[in-house]
Amino acid sequence: MGYTLLFFFILLQSLNLFAISTTLKPNFYSHTCPKAEFIVKEVMKKAMKRETRSIASVMRLQFHDCFVNGCDASLLLDDTPNMLGEKLALSNIDSLRSYEVVDDVKEALEKACPGVVSCADLLIIAARDAVVLSGGPYWEVKLGRLDSLTASQEDSNQIMPSPRSNATYLIDLFSRFNLSVQDLVALSGSHSIGKGRCFSIVFRLYNQSGSGRPDPSIEPSFREKLDKLCPLGGDGNVTGDLDATPELFDNQYFKDLVNGRGFLNSDETLFTNSITREYVKEYSVDQERFFKDFAEGMVKMGDLQLGRPGEIRRDCRVVNSHRPRVEVLFETSNKKG
Repeated sequence: MGYTLLFFFILLQSLNLFAISTTLKPNFYSHTCPKAEFIVKEVMKKAMKRETRSIASVMRLQFHDCFVNGCDASLLLDDTPNMLGEKLALSNIDSLRSYEVVDDVKEALEKACPGVVSCADLLIIAARDAVVLSGGPYWEVKLGRLDSLTASQEDSNQIMPSPRSNATYLIDLFSRFNLSVQDLVALSGSHSIGKGRCFSIVFRLYNQSGSGRPDPSIEPSFREKLDKLCPLGGDGNVTGDLDATPELFDNQYFKDLVNGRGFLNSDETLFTNSITREYVKEYSVDQERFFKDFAEGMVKMGDLQLGRPGEIRRDCRVVNSHRPRVEVLFETSNKKG
């Protein structure tokens, strides 16, 4: 009887651990953790009061998570002796930040509803709230994701684009995920809030495409401003505003692109490329349309799932350990059997 009970317990735990969520839906936690979205928003509000930029950084985590093997919070896993995770991947190292805000949100959720809300869903909710708290649109989020059991620095390096990327490359990348040109331009509007590093633009200020000259698309007075902020040989970690209203989610980002004042090469290329230019121009004069398309793009990106085994992590930085629970039951069952 003891061994039968042990087998049943292990099987039950395995089914719980490896159940793959294939259907995402709004109000997923309405019964199991009805205040989940409220809790996330309250913690995000507190983070914003401490440092306004932090919530823009949290929003960006959804992008870097979802494009690499789907929205599964693999990005949040710390490296282990047996796994190189995504945090130190080329597009993430010294760039992504505010992981401590995610820790705070998860701690609050675990206190209210232990083992219920996944870190993957946490990122989706927090990204939406970052936009809303910055003056942007609200949208209903679909939830029900599981957290990955592993992460891959190599996968991130192969997928995530560089700040040097041009529109042609970005169009191709987004198409691999069934995201349209419209989605690409609208979602690039996430750069309406936050900051970027000098490291990401020094090449376009002094050696665009190996020419030894600055990017000719940069408006001259803006280039002078960037030259002062990011001198050749200067500190690459100095940051500059991604648009003229870095704490307000609006369509100023697109107005800046039209005027040659995009911070990143991957931003300004959206205006210099004929395929993406019309969307940039439209969003620069129609903020309501931008908000609508951005919200729809975030939902589509949030739908990206690979269908791999997963779990609900208790700590977003590490996978759960089930072995101790199995060992304890084995000892108990063995005594009874």
